[in-house]
Amino acid sequence: MYTGTLSFDLLLGDVRSLKQKRSVVRPIVAELRRSHEVSVAEVGDQDLYRRAEIGLAVVSGDAAHLTEVLDRCERWMAARPEVELLSVRRRIHGDHDE
Repeated sequence: MYTGTLSFDLLLGDVRSLKQKRSVVRPIVAELRRSHEVSVAEVGDQDLYRRAEIGLAVVSGDAAHLTEVLDRCERWMAARPEVELLSVRRRIHGDHDE
């Protein structure tokens, strides 16, 4: 069994309130969950209206499939015009990890 996580640090575009932030972040979270079948949530920077941290997790029996899903999610996020992807942190854990 393999588990993989991505953590996206995002700078939001023309957002001036937490309400506007939610209107940008919620559709991103929902679309990642729906189209890539991953677990995803806003996990940080909830009190900052121009920044967002989104965390994503995947479990797979095959390391190649896990890497493919993480790559696809990262490319999808990088292509979003309403956000600037500042950084991505990736972690993969397998049966060999203690």
